[in-house]
Amino acid sequence: MSENKLKLSIDRLSFQLGMINCFVEMVACGVKKLALSPPLKPEDYAAIEPASKKMVQEFAIHSYLEKNLMITKLQSEEFTRNKWSVLYYKDEKILTAYQALKNEQKELMKKGLYNDAADRDVSRRFMHLLSYPDEVIEEKLRKTISGQPFVLADD
Repeated sequence: MSENKLKLSIDRLSFQLGMINCFVEMVACGVKKLALSPPLKPEDYAAIEPASKKMVQEFAIHSYLEKNLMITKLQSEEFTRNKWSVLYYKDEKILTAYQALKNEQKELMKKGLYNDAADRDVSRRFMHLLSYPDEVIEEKLRKTISGQPFVLADD
């Protein structure tokens, strides 16, 4: 356990499932249009998949396994590298909007047009899908580098 963590014994999978349960409920209640699981190692996803699917079923929402989450100013590439995320949503239009935004980002990159302004625009639109308030989005965009969110359990 790293020194910056509390001296608690928290297993990673239980912690991740707790986060997922909270996000699933927020989507089901309409607080968030889209929620992401924490980035998961593929073997961790295999372990939690039945519980994730059960939550999705019980809360009557949808999920989508994203094996290559788009990189924005919200999270660093290092935070998501070689990891999967589950997208949770209630309305299929939200998944379609996410996929369209990801494809737009990919096309801009392919054409060499993905500059700082494009990155900020894509990041802003991604955070809107995640139902972040405008002031929080602008605060995150003012930071010079994408960070790794604080997580209580070790990876």
